[in-house]
Amino acid sequence: MHDPLHGIADPSHAVHRSILCVDVQGYGTRTNWDQLAVRSVLFKVLPEALADSGVPPRSLRFEDRGDGALVLVQPDVPKERLAGPFPLKLAASLERHNSGAPPGARIKVRVAVHAGEVIYDAHGVAGSAIVAASRLLDAEPLKNALRASPGAVALIASTWFYEEVVQQCPTCDAAAYRPVRVTVKETDTRGWVRPLPPTMTPPAPSPGTWTRPDRRRRRGAARHRRTAQPGW
Repeated sequence: MHDPLHGIADPSHAVHRSILCVDVQGYGTRTNWDQLAVRSVLFKVLPEALADSGVPPRSLRFEDRGDGALVLVQPDVPKERLAGPFPLKLAASLERHNSGAPPGARIKVRVAVHAGEVIYDAHGVAGSAIVAASRLLDAEPLKNALRASPGAVALIASTWFYEEVVQQCPTCDAAAYRPVRVTVKETDTRGWVRPLPPTMTPPAPSPGTWTRPDRRRRRGAARHRRTAQPGW
């Protein structure tokens, strides 16, 4: 089988790839139209965030996973780009989208990053590294981290990726990761989770916009007025 993107003519040999798995939170609870809107945005911002991170389109292969995507990156791309700028670029793009989108079209995603040997066939790609990345993506600690986070992205790295890439990269913010146990189906391993904080700050109120004052401050102001008024 010939891979038109990467020129792989012999599927009997495994090749090394960096692996990104992406899943949209709450995708199955949305209407059909909202699902289409989410997919349209996701498959627009993913390649844009990768390109902005220094990952050229020619080095990528995308596979649609319905509520997410599998992305394979050729080994000539430095892996630190996937753990350094990429999560930040993706989070910023999703937050910009969410700021103007109706609730059903807002997007938060889980991202798993790994690397290893994969093998191509007529239907796509397979291999234990793909399975490992998929299990990381389904880890309950990652899901909980995204639910609890005000940000749009939560990332999990395999132990190999964390030790060999994240810890060795000054711009990958290794201290922001925490180790978690991953027990999914036949997998029992450790991953490293990083929920990304929001990249956008809430807009300041427009001039002349009334905001509800704090109740305690209102009470204090009222007491001050009573004591300050002559004749009270």
